[in-house]
Amino acid sequence: MKLNGTYDHHNGVTEWQRRDLYEWLTDVFEAPAVKIQRQCTPAIREHVKNEFINEGWAIDVRLDQKHQLAVTALKDDLAFQLQTGNMSRAPYDLLKLQFLFSMNKIQAAALALPTSTAAKIIGDNIANADRVGRELKLFDRVITVPISVVAFD
Repeated sequence: MKLNGTYDHHNGVTEWQRRDLYEWLTDVFEAPAVKIQRQCTPAIREHVKNEFINEGWAIDVRLDQKHQLAVTALKDDLAFQLQTGNMSRAPYDLLKLQFLFSMNKIQAAALALPTSTAAKIIGDNIANADRVGRELKLFDRVITVPISVVAFD
């Protein structure tokens, strides 16, 4: 797995840079030992989870105790979401991040997804950064949380 690039939504990249976490975040996806192949999602998730745990992030944090909704990781005023599943989950992830922002629980977020090419290798109808980036442009007045979209392949 390697970093392919990032998309900056409402200055999300700047927010991660201001906290000196942008390079660390993108380095998480420089992991040659994690191979992009069919059914590699568990390996990607395990690698990312371990990287965030090692930096002191809370993992699988619920948005609200009454619901089963959670983000991948949370620390201070930042949230992180990893999506390697079905494309229908990506807009839901954006809603979760927007909710946290609207409730003043976070100031910025990152959403990591495979590129469209990597998504096709991983499986059928897998969420991808290319499409999410395009859709964020369309919904820029709805999804207002600063987000750094991280694309990997």
